[in-house]
Amino acid sequence: MSRRLLRLAGLVLGAMTMATSANADALKDEIAPTGKLRVAIAISAAGGAFWSTRTESGGYAGVPVDLGREMAAQLGVPVEYVVHQNSGQITDAAAKNSWDVTFLPKDPERETKMTFGPIYEVADATYIVKPGSAITNFAALDQDGVKVAAVNNTTTMRGAIAHLKHAKVTGYQTYDEIFNLLNNGEVDAFALSRDQLHAMAKKIPGTRVLDETFKQTVTAVAVPLNHPLAAAFAASGGAAAFQISMAAFHDPSACFFHTTTPFVCSVCNLLSGVLKVITSVPVP
Repeated sequence: MSRRLLRLAGLVLGAMTMATSANADALKDEIAPTGKLRVAIAISAAGGAFWSTRTESGGYAGVPVDLGREMAAQLGVPVEYVVHQNSGQITDAAAKNSWDVTFLPKDPERETKMTFGPIYEVADATYIVKPGSAITNFAALDQDGVKVAAVNNTTTMRGAIAHLKHAKVTGYQTYDEIFNLLNNGEVDAFALSRDQLHAMAKKIPGTRVLDETFKQTVTAVAVPLNHPLAAAFAASGGAAAFQISMAAFHDPSACFFHTTTPFVCSVCNLLSGVLKVITSVPVP
């Protein structure tokens, strides 16, 4: 481990001591009442800071998967992933005691249903238009009769509805469903984060990601309401554990996207954001 990671590890251990030493049993009872840390995730090929994917071995991969595993390890309990189709479903389940922690986009509506901790990604939301579309900007998009898709009951969907005055925004349950609709020309556009739409554009020739931004989406750790110990852990020790896991497996000097255009490297952005929030350690 490098000197930098050793230094970060020391900071994490200090944070973890403050977060867990005094009330370890009470914390476990509150944040993992079943004896496991139940981490709510959503499955999609979109990737990024929120979505997770299924692996060929039947497991799960993605930023929330790694975060949940690290938090469970710090608590000394097993991790269990609770799968949903989208962040709206995770939000709706917040009051049903079906999950203990999650990592998802934050907005005022969701703050009435769960307690958020540190933000670890800020992303621009925009639209991708179908193959062959003549639409090149927001003004051309926001016209009567234009059909815009979004993942149902998400912060991006609410942002698109507030942004568009004439085009009709319709929610769908899954990213994959919208991918197929766009690919077949059955919708005119899809609202999502820019990085994810650029990845989609590579898979659907002829599509175009619009240059403008209609919303900034922030992704953060969250726990159900009225769980003060869980919220404190997520805001300190849990987030710090994520910092170490990101620093350990991602080397910016070896990252193609970071060394060529750093502002589009989601992983580097995640690490940089967490370092600033949790430890204020400058990132080179």
